Parts: sequence; C-alpha cells; structure tokens
Amino acid sequence: MLLTIDIGNTNITLGLFNGQKLGDRWRLATDHERMADEYGLQISALLQHVNCDRNCIEGVCMASVVPPLTGRIIQACKQYLNHTPVLIDHKANTGLNILYEDPSAVGADRIVDAVAVRELYSLPACVIDFGTGTTFDAINANGDYLGGAIAPGLSIGADALYQRTAKLPRVNLEAPPSVIGRNTVHAIQAGLVYGYVSMVEGMVVRFRHLLGKEMKVIATGGLAEIITHETQVIDYVAPWLTLDGLRILWEMNR
Repeated sequence: MLLTIDIGNTNITLGLFNGQKLGDRWRLATDHERMADEYGLQISALLQHVNCDRNCIEGVCMASVVPPLTGRIIQACKQYLNHTPVLIDHKANTGLNILYEDPSAVGADRIVDAVAVRELYSLPACVIDFGTGTTFDAINANGDYLGGAIAPGLSIGADALYQRTAKLPRVNLEAPPSVIGRNTVHAIQAGLVYGYVSMVEGMVVRFRHLLGKEMKVIATGGLAEIITHETQVIDYVAPWLTLDGLRILWEMNR
C-alpha cells in the first residue's frame, strides 16, 4: 500500500492507496510544536487503527508547504515506517510544464493538484483549493500550468473579524438562513460565505474568459463543501484531489 501525506498550513492530510483506490484517509491539525517522534507515533497509531502495520506500506509520497515540518515528518517516516518519502516539489518529475515566472515559488500542493486534474479531468480547467488560503490555478488545454490567484481563506476572514473588532463574535463557518442577516452571527456568516461565493463566481468568469468556455472547475480542500453548496459554477468536488495527485506522482518518481 502507498501512504500519501499532504502537509498544509492548517491540516495534514493522509491517505492509504491500494493500487489506484483510495481507502482510509485522515485530516489532522497541523501542529508546529510537535516533534518527529510525536508525528511518527501518531501515524503509526492511525495505521494500527485500520490494521495496517508498517510492513503493509510499500512507499510514502509527500508534499509540503510548511518547511519547518517537512524534515520532521520525513524523519518520522524513516524511523517509524522504514521508508524515505518521495518529496514532490517543482524539481520532481511531474510531466507538468510550469509557466510561472519562478517555478520554485509554486506551492507543492498546487503542482500536485494540477497533475491530478490533468490526469483525471478534461482540460482546460480551473482548480479552486479552499484551505488556509483560497487558491485558483489555471491549466490550459495543452496541460500547461499557467499560474493563478491567491486570496485569504474563509477561516482567515472569520478569524480577522473576531480578532480585529471589539464586539463581533467568532462564528461557525456555515451558510446562514438568508443573505440578509437579522442578527450579528447570521450577518457575519452571510458576509463570509456569500461574499466568498460571489468572489468564486466572479473569478471563474474571469478565468473562463482566458481559458475558454469549455473550462471545467474542480473544487478541493477542507472548506470546499461550504462554498460549493451555494453555487452552480463548480463542476466537480474532489476533497482528496491532492492525495490522488500524490499517488500519480509516486508512480512517476518511485
């Protein structure tokens, strides 16, 4: 079996593949204070929970946008799984033509998502990743990665309102009954959720103008479902897209 690990700023996502099929998967909170042994024990416990010991693992493929944690989790995989992860970044064999001015500045997760979309969906495409930041990535009809846009994520917006105002409360990230909130909680939720929906819809229009009317829109990330329930511009919701991309890239780089 293949273990895939995506280290993000808010979550660490892990998945077990048996061939091309994704089985068990987990989202963990990213903890900058946790040491390699702690991550190793946590990963071992997850595998044991599904009756998979380290002898079941054929390899590990990993992407990270959190440099301080990259080395720790590599060390954890070496010590507790007896595998050195295949680390995906712009230098890896991806088969992806990255047209960004500085390819090294493209986040590993954005590269992995682009590879997954190129292999699994029709092109051209726009990938929207609803995570700590909300990223929009453009892949043209030839499968080239063109670049994209980065906006503050939904949770960042909610945290900023709570932290930078004297009276506004922290709210759950969910759609309120109406776009016109009749209390403060619903008003904040309306601004956050429907405001982000409008941003997404507007960005999709602009991307489609450049990529063509046949452009498909694929949403991923931990917060994707909150937004996709409120709009018709998303063609596919793929919450585990990055894990699928890591599986594809492991086959190319093993």
